[in-house]
Amino acid sequence: MSQLLAEDEVELQSLLQQLLRSISDRISAAPSTECAEEILLHLEETDKNFHNYDFVKYLRQYVENSLGTVVEEETKNLSRGDGQHAIGSGHDTLIHAVTRKTRASDEYQQMMQTLKNTMTLVVESLIGKFEEDQMRKEEMHRDKQSSQSNSQYNDNCSDSDSSFNQSYGFIRHEQLQALTEKLDSSRPKEVRWEALQVLCCAPPSDVLSCESWSSLRRNLCAALAESDPDLSDNVLQFFAKSFSSSPLNVTREIYTSLAKSVESSFQSQNLRFPTRSAGIDINRPEISRLLKQVRLMNDFQKEVTTFWIRHPEKYMEEVIESTFSLLSFHPENGSTSPRTEKFLEPVHLLALLDIKATWFKKWMHGYYSRTVVLRLLERKYKPLIVAALQQCIHYGESCENFTNEKTDPQSPEQNTGSVQRSVYTGQELEYACFVHSLSILGKLLIYTNGRKLFPVKVKKRKDPVSLTDLVVILINIMYQHPTPPHGDASHPDSLSPSALVMEVLWTLCERTECAAECLYGTPVLETLLGPVLALLDGQQVKFKSPAWTLTLIADVLARIANTDRGLSMFLHEKNVIVSNSERTFAAHVIVQFTLKLLDKDIPALTESDISYPLCGAFIFVCRQIYNTCEGLQVLRPYGLHKAVAAAWKQTSSVSERVPTPVPGATAGTSTHELQNILVWEETLLDSLLNFAATPKGVLLLQQTGAINECVSYMFSRFTKKLQVSRCEKFGYGVMVTQVAATAPGVAALHSSGFVRALVLELWSVLECGSEDVRVVRPKPTPMDPIDRSCLKSFLSLVNLLSSSQSVWELVGRQTLPNKSEYTLREMPTSIPDLIDRLIAVNSDAKIHSLFHYEQSHTFGLRLLSVLCCNLDTFLLLESQYNICSMLLQSQRENVTEPGSGKGEYIIDGLSVERNHVLVGVSLVGGPSERRLPPRALQEGDDPYPWPMFSCPPLPSCYTLEPKKFDLHPHDSELSSFLASSTDTTTDDRWMEVCRRHYCRVLSTDPDMLTGTVLCELLQKVVTHLSSSATERFFSQAPSKAEEQSVQNVVLSSVEHLGIHICVRYGVFLDVVKDDAVDDLTLLMKHMKHFLSAQRLKTASQLVTVQDGYPGHDWLVSTVFLLMGGATDRCLRLLLSLSSLLVSAFIWPARIHASVHVPAAVSQSGIGPVYWCTAHYVEMLLKAEVPLVHSAFRMSGFTPSQMCLHWLTQCFWNYLDWSQICLYVSTCALMGPDYQVYMCVAVFKHLQPQILQKTQSQELQVHLKEAPIQGFKVSHYMDFMKDLERSYRDLVLTDMRSICDPEE
Repeated sequence: MSQLLAEDEVELQSLLQQLLRSISDRISAAPSTECAEEILLHLEETDKNFHNYDFVKYLRQYVENSLGTVVEEETKNLSRGDGQHAIGSGHDTLIHAVTRKTRASDEYQQMMQTLKNTMTLVVESLIGKFEEDQMRKEEMHRDKQSSQSNSQYNDNCSDSDSSFNQSYGFIRHEQLQALTEKLDSSRPKEVRWEALQVLCCAPPSDVLSCESWSSLRRNLCAALAESDPDLSDNVLQFFAKSFSSSPLNVTREIYTSLAKSVESSFQSQNLRFPTRSAGIDINRPEISRLLKQVRLMNDFQKEVTTFWIRHPEKYMEEVIESTFSLLSFHPENGSTSPRTEKFLEPVHLLALLDIKATWFKKWMHGYYSRTVVLRLLERKYKPLIVAALQQCIHYGESCENFTNEKTDPQSPEQNTGSVQRSVYTGQELEYACFVHSLSILGKLLIYTNGRKLFPVKVKKRKDPVSLTDLVVILINIMYQHPTPPHGDASHPDSLSPSALVMEVLWTLCERTECAAECLYGTPVLETLLGPVLALLDGQQVKFKSPAWTLTLIADVLARIANTDRGLSMFLHEKNVIVSNSERTFAAHVIVQFTLKLLDKDIPALTESDISYPLCGAFIFVCRQIYNTCEGLQVLRPYGLHKAVAAAWKQTSSVSERVPTPVPGATAGTSTHELQNILVWEETLLDSLLNFAATPKGVLLLQQTGAINECVSYMFSRFTKKLQVSRCEKFGYGVMVTQVAATAPGVAALHSSGFVRALVLELWSVLECGSEDVRVVRPKPTPMDPIDRSCLKSFLSLVNLLSSSQSVWELVGRQTLPNKSEYTLREMPTSIPDLIDRLIAVNSDAKIHSLFHYEQSHTFGLRLLSVLCCNLDTFLLLESQYNICSMLLQSQRENVTEPGSGKGEYIIDGLSVERNHVLVGVSLVGGPSERRLPPRALQEGDDPYPWPMFSCPPLPSCYTLEPKKFDLHPHDSELSSFLASSTDTTTDDRWMEVCRRHYCRVLSTDPDMLTGTVLCELLQKVVTHLSSSATERFFSQAPSKAEEQSVQNVVLSSVEHLGIHICVRYGVFLDVVKDDAVDDLTLLMKHMKHFLSAQRLKTASQLVTVQDGYPGHDWLVSTVFLLMGGATDRCLRLLLSLSSLLVSAFIWPARIHASVHVPAAVSQSGIGPVYWCTAHYVEMLLKAEVPLVHSAFRMSGFTPSQMCLHWLTQCFWNYLDWSQICLYVSTCALMGPDYQVYMCVAVFKHLQPQILQKTQSQELQVHLKEAPIQGFKVSHYMDFMKDLERSYRDLVLTDMRSICDPEE
């Protein structure tokens, strides 16, 4: 088919018209003719319905009929032969060849010529029809024209003509000049209306670029103010089209003109509305016209922010200033009584349209526009702020009046519902204006320059309104308003005053600077706690809903307490006035009120008012306080943990007695009551669980007897990946780490299923992979020893097993399976299983059971390396599983000629890892005393120059030359002082003088504090303190046990291994000889006999409590080496030391399960090194080294874990021997609180590394594996003295309370 008939032309005309009608919106939005052409040219690329248009289908059929035969013949010709074009890229070649041949054919040329001629006729016909329609429209009757015009306005291009009018009706400048003259206000209304009709059909870009635009704009504004809706609506239609298709340099003129027109309309009409029941009807012509104009302005306000940054600032400033000028319009009241009527202002209509001031929030969002807004408000339009503030004050006063009159103020939310409204009462208008004003003020308070606009002077107030005054006003509004309909202030669509005020307060709490300037003031805190104090004093509060109002107060208090500055204000500032004009701390008031709520001991509140949500809200406030170290110190004397635990036990027993609903039975109040009780029970468990955020809190939680239930609850939320709370930024990682540091905590984790889940998750990631994930590309071979997919599980295991106590609980007394066969589906479920499958891979069955042997075994060796950094953990693993023997055997088998005893070691990832672990566990020493081989290979001919070994002794290259200690140093100030001190027991000032000499020598010549000087110093200090009744803390120890009793003492295999390690270290240091093993064994037996007599007999199920102290006594070994192996001197020193307070902290074995602490604490196995020393280390870190504290918080690891690790083994393997000796002597001489200060000093020293390793997620591993390079006690003595001056009273007082840690 190459020819088209007349019928075809008619059909094509109809189809083309239909196509243009379908895409008329897109063409109308084009700013120019060129853009419209581009849209049509690329329609197939941008319109997904392109191939569904009838016009396109017609053309496709026409092409197929015209060229189908040609295409078939060319295809046959080109495909004839060997068929090389059948598939693949040849198929594409065939298509291109056929296309080229077809386009060169005569049929194609004839088809294109015919189509071109036909389409030209079709388009000319359409254009002719358009011109005829234009002429006919100008001659038609006015009513019919008006009806058609309204139809076009409402339907937005509802027919084909309107589509042509908007898209292709171009206009000349001469015509625009004539239209301008016709639109003059002196012309008849019919003429002006007809001119507007033509103008609306013309492209806005042509109109706005004409020379007579200024005159035309004036005439349009005059028409906009006309009372005839036909004129004003058409002008608005043209303005709307111009806004959507013109640049800002043009639209800002239209906007400013529109704003001036609206302002003049308000000024000329003086519209009023009654203040009470009756209101305004927005369907009134004058109101409706203004509302449409303000709505168009508001739409532009909200959209202009997306593009005004691309234009000069002056254009944006004109838009902003015209808006502020309009909103600043306030007509004179004249003689009208303000009590009965008020003038309708632009802000009233804008508030009805955009009640939460979205336009202003968008303007304030970007710095580009925010700067201009704030500058104009400060210099020229501050009355806008005054008016908004006055509106809030007026509403607050009206709330109080309504409260006194026992009626409620109206709000649109309460009356509108989902039904479309046309009449608004005066109260509703005022309320909408209040919400709008509050939204503007709330946005201003966020920014620094916005807050600088305050204080603001307002009418009827003597003093200007400051930021805190504004917050107090808002809080009082929150107090006076009744409960929201749904009882949820956080509901996103809620317009109740309490919800709006809470939204502002929440925003302020989230921003540090905002909160500091607006919330952290005495007036605000007194306003918040005023009702609480009144209820504590037995007074009534004038609230319509006391429970709900108090819940809102608790919510704000919790958010304030969640910030560092707010918490400090609660704890350390006496800014709350109680009875007798005395001031107290806010934290004390809050916890007292919480306790009374739990006891239901508030006479002014009914029993129904003291609901579970109210109690939970105030417990949540306390929770923000006690989940910090400093906050727990303040709340601990009140025994809140006991009260919450008692409430939980009571609730738990009640929930067990409530009958289970039976199908078919009537669902009465018992079901609802049961749900409330279960929610309350979870709330209490959650509150108890959050005590575990701090070391001392873990002890308090354990003492409540609810640790197992709390950990199970945590595990249930942990598996669901639920947030800890609405105020907590991080997950449960910190709590899990804190709990895992203690024996009862890790036992609870094990019983809850947490450990099993962790092991299974690790195995799934390490061995199984993600089978349910669609494979887009092959999984890359892991390049790191621990793949990124396994890193999270690895760090979780490190956190879980960081403490030796946790390892003893999970591994102690348990053997490895060591099966002869493992199925591929068999998964480990416990830590011993994991050790068996990943670490102790000593058989072919274990190797063959792993899908990824090298990767999984490397993972196990890395984990073993971290675990063995804790010496007690290594001793346990070695004594139970012979870890070293297995590793050495694996090295022996990893040679080029296995079984022959010859051959070279094969250097691969596993042999390098094993070598690293073997060197680490075979050598003891600080950073300058041993050298650990690196894990990475180096470039060159010898990629791994470090010698491997498969049997003792260790190659000498791993041992550094030890520093030679002068056992008999030359005379010094300190040695002279000690030599002159014969009888120190009678001299009260001796310790003070000794400390002064010690600090002076430490700062001038610390190398003098070695050998006999340090031994003599330590001995005299301990003797002096133990002989003083004021310094002696525990009962005096007997001089020496009977020889037979000591010989009967049996040391464990762990202790024997520890003895050999210590003697080997002493020989390396050249302070003892090889035969010192017997002497140290005897000393250990003496100490074990002595300490066993002071241990509590317990029936605890904890492994760490049943068999004495779990691990080796590193303090005894340190003293033994310090004294040069003199057993008698060591024994006397240790027995004297045992009577001093410092022994409870630097000597963990001395206080373990001791009778000197309460039985409940003793049975827990949690030592004071954790719940006292580590607790204060975390507290001081937050205050003194905040970056380190934040880094730990982000990593999920805790400083307390590392403190427990370091202190339990006396810094062995982390500090050089000289610094270990200074650690012991400093704590004994300067006081036990120096143990805290030294840990803080170490963390301060490590701050650069901690910050760096936190970013790379290596913090835990680095702190455990790397020695503390470069740390000298002498370098940080001044820092520790500063800490002593600031914190000694607090820290030392709490250390002295170890006999009753809960008080």
